[in-house]
Amino acid sequence: MSVRELVVLGTASQVPTRHRNHNGYLLRWDGEGILFDPGEGTQRQMLRAGVAAHDINRICVTHFHGDHSLGLAGVIQRINLDRVPHPVTAHYPLSGEHFFERLRYATAYRESVQLVQQPVAGDRAVPATTASYTLEARRLSHPVESYGYRIVEPDGRRILPALLAERGIRGPDVGRLMREGELNGVTLDEVSEIRRGQRFAFVMDTRLCAGVTELADGCDMLVIESTFLDGDLQLADDHGHLTAGQAGAVARDAGVRHLVLTHFSQRYSDPEEFERQARAAGFEGELTVAADLVRVPLPKRTP
Repeated sequence: MSVRELVVLGTASQVPTRHRNHNGYLLRWDGEGILFDPGEGTQRQMLRAGVAAHDINRICVTHFHGDHSLGLAGVIQRINLDRVPHPVTAHYPLSGEHFFERLRYATAYRESVQLVQQPVAGDRAVPATTASYTLEARRLSHPVESYGYRIVEPDGRRILPALLAERGIRGPDVGRLMREGELNGVTLDEVSEIRRGQRFAFVMDTRLCAGVTELADGCDMLVIESTFLDGDLQLADDHGHLTAGQAGAVARDAGVRHLVLTHFSQRYSDPEEFERQARAAGFEGELTVAADLVRVPLPKRTP
């Protein structure tokens, strides 16, 4: 059975707190696991969340600040210690390749797994295309080079049984029509409709910029940083971050179905205020203020 869900491993910004670990997010996409921004402590959070090294097929790093990448050393060594039976591919900003190399070989260990390094460069990139999805990347606006990532499922087709019945198509003929596109003068377009593929975006440390809006556009789920509350808008801009209200406005304008706010500054004690400010910006869809170790299912496909 296919599973599409976000497993939240950590939600703090800059420093961990008693209740929030450094960043870490695993997207389960059918039989594949994509690990985003493994900060310090990710290995232990994986254990607590029931995530195994074998679950990781791909690692996506947005940028090389420590709260988004210091866990790489431990995760990579754990992948090798557990002898994960498949290759693991890592994406990260090309400008930070020396940081990735240092973290990959931070200490001595025996390499037993193929780790494929595929860095990202340019304003827009397509780091990977699989049968299940396309992985896109967009440059963001932060003091160090940073990228956001987007998963786009190919559009499919939904067969409409009533239209099949009208045309007398049943049994094995349905499969023939789907394979060949036409049967006895009836085309597939006449008895089906487009089933829009799901879209997921992961947007971390950034100011508002074109990359943010492009990544968020039409997403079923948007995971986005909201480091600051709106009263600290200038501080957010100075440090290359978003506020909760800005994140809510982005999701509103992009038609996002489920907004996940995360990456919270330790200066705030009331997590519900992030939701209030995102709602005040006009976002009316489903909203989750992320907490460590929660699981957030992707919304069901739009009928």
